[in-house]
Amino acid sequence: MKASTVRSVNCPSCGKAVEWTPESRYRPFCSERCKLIDLGAWATESFRLRAEETELNEEDLRSLGH
Repeated sequence: MKASTVRSVNCPSCGKAVEWTPESRYRPFCSERCKLIDLGAWATESFRLRAEETELNEEDLRSLGH
């Protein structure tokens, strides 16, 4: 029988090792505090996803129902 191995990841906020198991309530974060720090960074736009802005032509607008 195979021995089960527990995968470990680093907390995105503090870097502490976190076991990837159902018991790790805040995974991939190590704690609620680290989870809330990350959420706050997204809420204040400290973290952003880059997006390209594109101009829509009349055909695009018609296809969207405008």
